[in-house]
Amino acid sequence: MTPAIADVRRAVRGALEGMPADSLVLVALSGGADSLALAAAAAFEAPRAGLRAGAVVVDHGVQSGSAAVAARAAEQAAGLGLAPVRVEPVQVGAPGGAGGGPEAAARAARYAALERAASESDAAAVLLAHTLDDQAETVLLGLARGSGAASLQGMPAERGIFRRPLLGIRRSTTVQACTDAGLEPWSDPQNADPAFSRVRVRQTVLPLLEAELGPGVAEALARTADQLREDTAALDSLAEELAEDLAEHAEAGISLDARALAANPPALRQRLIRLAVASEFGVALSRQQTLEVARLVTDWHGQSSVDLPGVRVVRRDGRLLFEAKGTDGTA
Repeated sequence: MTPAIADVRRAVRGALEGMPADSLVLVALSGGADSLALAAAAAFEAPRAGLRAGAVVVDHGVQSGSAAVAARAAEQAAGLGLAPVRVEPVQVGAPGGAGGGPEAAARAARYAALERAASESDAAAVLLAHTLDDQAETVLLGLARGSGAASLQGMPAERGIFRRPLLGIRRSTTVQACTDAGLEPWSDPQNADPAFSRVRVRQTVLPLLEAELGPGVAEALARTADQLREDTAALDSLAEELAEDLAEHAEAGISLDARALAANPPALRQRLIRLAVASEFGVALSRQQTLEVARLVTDWHGQSSVDLPGVRVVRRDGRLLFEAKGTDGTA
């Protein structure tokens, strides 16, 4: 066993801890180095933890020969001893919806397929092969786009049925683990296509930062994500506790005490506003929309209402009243 194989196995071992005996764990396998190294480690570690390990291969069907790539990945999974092995063909929807471009459309289709496979297989968890490099790229892209903490905190190690054991493992380690194990990963041509912003970050931006600022940039970005995730969880929890005291249900929606909002720091005030709109109307506010509502608290001089998607906000009798708008746009 080489150091690279040991590192990947150790990471997977930690992710499997606490699962009920004889549970099924599925590996999301593309055939690339990251997911292939993960699959090999899961095949080794799961039986030793009293668990069963299988694999799900999602065929997006957007590249020529994708069915052959999926079949090869499934063959490798079976060769590692994973069972069951499922190949899930998906239809990738048109880009440009709420999620964005073609990458987001493919991601949505992939996660839907993984959730369906887990449900039908009664799997306890699905292991995803995102690495420390993926986390660093996510944070850097969020910084460049001016995203808030929700984006900058990157990908969680665990959310719902999904677990990411390799967030502390560099991509170079997974490549080496495959080499050491005699596994031949598939090289996705899209991972070298500079048309994708993530590829430009991977091939140009991060190497440039490492060259100019010194090694350890990727690790620092991943640490930043961890710290932001901790801070965000604490603030979100505090906002939910405050909302129980500040919020009152109104005839057409919900209201918040304006003086109490003003007494809180901006990070909590804006969370309370977003929470009120999201919980009552299912609408996610942008930062600009949130700040416009907050001005009814911090810059109040009798101005009229703030119109949001499906919601109108007015200040009345010392409270912010969030009301649903009708089809004609009236509250």
